[in-house]
Amino acid sequence: MTRNRKSAKAAGSRMERQVADWLRDHVSEFIDRRTKTGAKDRGDLTGVRAHGKRVAVEIKNTTRINLAGWIHEAHTEAGNDDAAVGLVVHKRHGVADPAQQWVTMTLSDLAFLLTGDEQPDRYE
Repeated sequence: MTRNRKSAKAAGSRMERQVADWLRDHVSEFIDRRTKTGAKDRGDLTGVRAHGKRVAVEIKNTTRINLAGWIHEAHTEAGNDDAAVGLVVHKRHGVADPAQQWVTMTLSDLAFLLTGDEQPDRYE
């Protein structure tokens, strides 16, 4: 079966729900899918925090990899949400377990997650 817009949106929504549920069960009961907000998108999940600060999470379920574009989108959403970092969770094709999906971020975002110190170059 070929993917069309409707099936792609359904796959994306399904993955968002799976990731949100897994993080809720393993990280914080406050994590959930975020209601779509349009032009000022703030990421796909709400309630994700590190060191007391928001983390913007962009979730992708696509076969075409666009890491630079996705990180740019996650950082834009982090800015819209006043989040410390933005990261991307993307589908590891052939793997259904949400815990085994890929996570992509910049090194400065990783430094924040490890230390709690916001990095001045996080959006460059």
